[in-house]
Amino acid sequence: MTETLYALVADWGLWIVAASAFLSCLAFPIPTFAVMLAGGAFAATGDLTLWSVLVTAYLAAIAGDNTGYHIGRLGGAPLLARLRAAPARAVMVDRAEETVRTWGPLGVFFSTWLVAPLGPYVNFISGAAGMRWGTFLAWDAAGEAIWVTGYVLLGYIFAEKLDVLTGLVGDWGGLVSSVSIAVIAGFFLIRAMLNEGDET
Repeated sequence: MTETLYALVADWGLWIVAASAFLSCLAFPIPTFAVMLAGGAFAATGDLTLWSVLVTAYLAAIAGDNTGYHIGRLGGAPLLARLRAAPARAVMVDRAEETVRTWGPLGVFFSTWLVAPLGPYVNFISGAAGMRWGTFLAWDAAGEAIWVTGYVLLGYIFAEKLDVLTGLVGDWGGLVSSVSIAVIAGFFLIRAMLNEGDET
């Protein structure tokens, strides 16, 4: 998969960077981190310019997130019910819903980079829950700045070790996300237990 993505970035440049960043924010299973690493690496070799990779990925990610937000706002509860039809997605939707309910806009911020697998579902939930668009946009833009800048600069700095870097980021990124999700889930569980204790 990564070799194919590298070839696509080499052939199509910023178009692939934009498409992957946009679609991944709508829950398409695309390893966008690898595309951004490749974009940074190609910028280091002079095939692309660093600023254009950063700006393209950043704007495309924001566009994808906000498209998801508006899809959620238009689709509302029926959309969430359809998403929950698949068991794997239902778990993500439930976690995203708890994240937005508990953390509000801060949940949007963290979902763009710290717990990125939740990101697309947080976008849908934020819209469906009626979060103000301006609030969503501000926190989303701040979070995406971290996500995009981090990956693109890693690819730029370690261009000569791109294959190794992609493997490491993929492994550790998944671990960090899993641990973060586990911590958030644990927080919700403890809070629920405390609430039950107060009611008895």
